Amino acid sequence: MTATGNGGAGRPCPAPPGPGTGAEDATARTGPSRLRRTLRALDLYVVALALTVGLAAVLPATGRAADATAAASGFAVALLFFLYGARLSTRETLAGLRHVKLHAMVLASTFVMFPLLGLALAGAVSGFWPGPLYAGVLFLCVVPSTVQSSVALTSVARGDVPAAICAGTYSSLVGLVATPLLATWLIGESAPLSADGLLRLGGQLLAPFVAGQLLRRWIGGFVVRHKRVFGPVDRGSILLVVYTAFSTGMTQGVWGRITVSALLVLVAALLLLFVVALLLTRGAARLLGLGRESRIAAVLCGSQKSLATGLPMAAVLFGDRAALTVLPLMIYHQLQLLVCAALARRWARPAPEEAPGAQPVAAATPG
Repeated sequence: MTATGNGGAGRPCPAPPGPGTGAEDATARTGPSRLRRTLRALDLYVVALALTVGLAAVLPATGRAADATAAASGFAVALLFFLYGARLSTRETLAGLRHVKLHAMVLASTFVMFPLLGLALAGAVSGFWPGPLYAGVLFLCVVPSTVQSSVALTSVARGDVPAAICAGTYSSLVGLVATPLLATWLIGESAPLSADGLLRLGGQLLAPFVAGQLLRRWIGGFVVRHKRVFGPVDRGSILLVVYTAFSTGMTQGVWGRITVSALLVLVAALLLLFVVALLLTRGAARLLGLGRESRIAAVLCGSQKSLATGLPMAAVLFGDRAALTVLPLMIYHQLQLLVCAALARRWARPAPEEAPGAQPVAAATPG
């Protein structure tokens, strides 16, 4: 696959390592009908997440069932990262590094700009939230960028899809190390990175990923060819992580610690965070002189956060305390889908030079 956007011509890019790899590949290759199916799949996944949370509220796992669910969740996380490694082509990932400015901007946005914004935001309104929600906002700000939704939306907006795939891939790879380290630094005692924590992270995240990379030569083609089988495995694993976390929260009574006013403040704060991130990434893309298609990819990748990567990491980092901690990430995920879907449709309008006689439309481009 080669880039088609401004500043990205001829650059091979990897298939993304996250869930739904087949969706991104298909999105990059096919027309509007496949795009509609991809976006509809994202919407159904949001519904599935909501139903999973509802199931945990009505029928939480307790006793031996809770132990079995926790064990299955740990295995699911390991399987998820093993599949990430099996899909990712190291050679193509290194080849995609040529688009340096765009990828450096997305990484800086994800792991520098967001943590700084999170500290400012959490410090300003932390009095409204219990400790786990405060930690959850900071954790959200160190999660890698998403792959699936940013790629689908970049294609809808007529942006540089291969560049978006590369940017999401690099963010996910850097996040394997950067996210737990930054979370521990920002959150402190709420996410202790002890020797046991390092071993747990290595055993459930890094080791399976490396194993997938080592075995990719023999199994990578099989995994990619059977993406329709492994796609539900990916998403089912994440749903199991959500059910386990929220079941634990129900049995521990953590939901009684959050008021309606605190929840409303949280939603408003996350919306503000997202809008500021959009404006800053748009400004940075313009300052770097990126072409229109590359700007679209940079803004969409630099402002979004990955639920698929963040939830398993939170389960490993926070353990029994993950229930409220993952709530900001889940809310932010819904906000980014709604806002970016609307933006992508506006940016998809033909540019003035493509529509003779048309008046310029300011909102049709991210910069």
